[in-house]
Amino acid sequence: MPEILVTGGAGFIGSHLVQRLVADGASVTVLDDFNDFYDPAIKRANLAAAGDQVRLVEGNICDPDTIARAFSGPTFDTVIHLAARAGVRPSREQPALYLHTNIDGTFHLLEAMRGAGVKQLIFASSSSVYGLNKKLPFSESDRIDQTISPYAATKLAGEQLCSTYANLYDIRTVCLRFFTVYGPRQRPDLAISKFTRLIHEGKPIPKYGDGSSGRDYTYVEDIVAGIIAACGYEGPIFDVFNLGGSQTTTLAELIELVEGALGKRAKIEQLPDQPGDLPQTYADVSKAGELLGYAPQTPIAIGVPKYVEWYLDQIGATPA
Repeated sequence: MPEILVTGGAGFIGSHLVQRLVADGASVTVLDDFNDFYDPAIKRANLAAAGDQVRLVEGNICDPDTIARAFSGPTFDTVIHLAARAGVRPSREQPALYLHTNIDGTFHLLEAMRGAGVKQLIFASSSSVYGLNKKLPFSESDRIDQTISPYAATKLAGEQLCSTYANLYDIRTVCLRFFTVYGPRQRPDLAISKFTRLIHEGKPIPKYGDGSSGRDYTYVEDIVAGIIAACGYEGPIFDVFNLGGSQTTTLAELIELVEGALGKRAKIEQLPDQPGDLPQTYADVSKAGELLGYAPQTPIAIGVPKYVEWYLDQIGATPA
């Protein structure tokens, strides 16, 4: 039975991953600080869905004592590092917090892995590292020197820290660049979750720009499948993969999909483009397909209705 540490395991992606790992027979330790970026009660409910066999270490990843407690139990075969301050827009408002959590926290984790002799790391990176790259779709070999948010910069720095520890200390590391993940339990600040809630309640939704910006939306079950596949990767000591849905959906199209699933029209609050937001994201997943067997199964036209169905079930409502 593999011993796995999942940092940020009570979050949106983390809780789905923990549930899958437990179902697959892994012994899982979760490290999470249940911070107030959004309601901690949501995260506790997320983790409860995985059952009571999960070992929980509660605390901040930047605290060496917390890290020491996490590593004081079983010897881990793999660490899956999802814990981070997330989001482009809030990173512009609190850049110091993002640098501290995402860079210092990753450093403390890597040091603990080195000390404990843990030899495999899966690091959650982001499509944000591609920044103003105009070549579509985004490929792992593209330039990544055009980041436009503190969040993106911290993820790029995290990749470089991971590369250093992989090559210095023989820690096999896979960095996974996630492209806009959505699905049940999605963070309430993200577009699909926010739009669904506001449209259902008859409140205006914020629409930044003219609606032509595009995102490669990726269903959470596809992301979890990619993470699991990365745990079995036996390629170079350090490697990077895109995990995306491999299609781009405009903001205008996304709003229409949510409207259709809810059976209600949106009220629009028109706002200017936001600094730091990428105009387009689109993942080339051919490398992940070839080397990890990654093949996204849920296109956006199916995923949005699945999310809306889950949301309505959570609040005891039905489509209009």
